[in-house]
Amino acid sequence: MSGLKKTYGAVKALRGVEFELAPGEVHALLGENGAGKSTLIKILAGVETADSGLMKLFGQEQSFRSPAESRAAGLAVVYQELSLVPSLTVAANLFLGREPRTAFGAVKQSEIMDRTNAFLAEYGFPLDPKAVVGDLPFAYRQMTEIAKALLSNVRVLVLDEPTSALSEGEEEVLFDAIRKVTARGVGVVYVTHRLGEVFKLSQCVTVFRDGLRVGTYPTAEMDMKSLVSAIVGPRTMAAELTQAVEGRPQAQQAEHLSARPTPVLQMTSVGDQRLRDVNLEVRSGEIMGLAGVIGSGRTEILETIFGLRKIRSGTLQLDGKPYKPANPIDAIRSGVGLVPEDRHEQGLVLGDSIERNVALPRLKPLTRWGFFNHKGAAERSYAAMKELSIKAQNRKTVVGTLSGGNQQKVVFGKWRDPRCELLLLDEPTVGVDVGAREEIYSVIRQAAAAGTGVLVVSSDLSELLLLCQRITIVRDGRTIRTINRDEVDSEESLHHLVHTSSPTSPGAPS
Repeated sequence: MSGLKKTYGAVKALRGVEFELAPGEVHALLGENGAGKSTLIKILAGVETADSGLMKLFGQEQSFRSPAESRAAGLAVVYQELSLVPSLTVAANLFLGREPRTAFGAVKQSEIMDRTNAFLAEYGFPLDPKAVVGDLPFAYRQMTEIAKALLSNVRVLVLDEPTSALSEGEEEVLFDAIRKVTARGVGVVYVTHRLGEVFKLSQCVTVFRDGLRVGTYPTAEMDMKSLVSAIVGPRTMAAELTQAVEGRPQAQQAEHLSARPTPVLQMTSVGDQRLRDVNLEVRSGEIMGLAGVIGSGRTEILETIFGLRKIRSGTLQLDGKPYKPANPIDAIRSGVGLVPEDRHEQGLVLGDSIERNVALPRLKPLTRWGFFNHKGAAERSYAAMKELSIKAQNRKTVVGTLSGGNQQKVVFGKWRDPRCELLLLDEPTVGVDVGAREEIYSVIRQAAAAGTGVLVVSSDLSELLLLCQRITIVRDGRTIRTINRDEVDSEESLHHLVHTSSPTSPGAPS
């Protein structure tokens, strides 16, 4: 791709960028949210056409006018926004639109199942072909999307944040699959904000900034500091950003994590259809982490606290009082906020403005005598945009047009005023660039410093080590044990604990 330009009104998304991918290469494409990566991918996928410039695939000039043309040429794109049919099984989704049929047009179900089993075994994907996609955790839906792309006759594979919700074990399954396809000559464009993956997987790195290519570098010649500097540019905060990416606690973190002794949340022997023995305490002013593999019950714990799941046994207390929310409205009124794992499905109304999204949890306080307080809503949205550095033209900007990082900031903006007593965060930096990630970390620390109890679920163990004072291990719907941050000296140590810790009794000291 050479001299590629694309504008949207006054916004110059691409300003003459260059990009080159070799067969069998993993080429990392990096940049902050809004740098132009998504626009480039859309042009590759045939979703958008470039205003000018040249694109060649295996030496042949191309200009895709539809996703079908792109797919026919051998390109497969896996977006952060999944394109699966929730009501169908994994196998049915993999073969959707390309089902083997009999001479009379009937779908060969047994052949689909046999081919799906063989394919999943070949790549090592831990998926059940018969599982309904809508019932799967987000990470397994994401893995199904990746498998669907690999199943096609792909020559170029584009992966946009493919590990955003995967734990370390699932990441390695994906990395192995990528190595298998590149060994066959497939070129892979790999977009990620988890910079550690770049060094594990890629041979080459291209960095975009403000619609321009900053540079292309052999991965072997880069280190974390130089990579962060290339992405964020000449900022004074580059050193702090490097620390955040590498998962090293910052020197000033201790004062943010000096937890007050008052318990905000107490869960005692809580169980439901999925959970079976959850014992947990979150203190005022504390950032508490939940660590576990996908499907361990981490998300279900947050959903139970937020009133999305009904408990069958055990007790919850909030601020020392019995707490049993019938629904999320009860939870919000009690001072509980949730940043969900899937912001598109659960966190935002993508077709609405920043102002309307920020107002959603506070509609009742913003309404008097049947009239909506538009001035108050405008003030809330402007304050959120300023405090969270949301990049948008104004409060009326439609959220669906924002970059992933700015969309996530809008989700956080919903809970900034009034302050939550308990803030639940499920994968809070999914699809967020290095600069925006540190801004979100700052917001989390500020909430804790103001007295909010924060409970964080993250598949990125370095993120938990960076943020949390205590971490609880979750496995098979149970809380196994709770450890203090200073008991763990590395991400590898925490990974070992996640997989090997033995249960402690509910009353045992952490």
